[in-house]
Amino acid sequence: MQAWFEQEAADGFNIMPPSLPAGLDDFSALVVPELQRRGLSRTGYRHATLRGHLGLGA
Repeated sequence: MQAWFEQEAADGFNIMPPSLPAGLDDFSALVVPELQRRGLSRTGYRHATLRGHLGLGA
């Protein structure tokens, strides 16, 4: 998956855990930190609101 992303063969992935909420908890606790360590996932956000992310101002 990392190679696909880095080679621009994919720009994102849909996560479909087999159980909720445990699957999401496991993903956020185990996978997200590894993606962040590899520089493949952000560690924070520039803006605090959706409007800010979309460049719409306050």
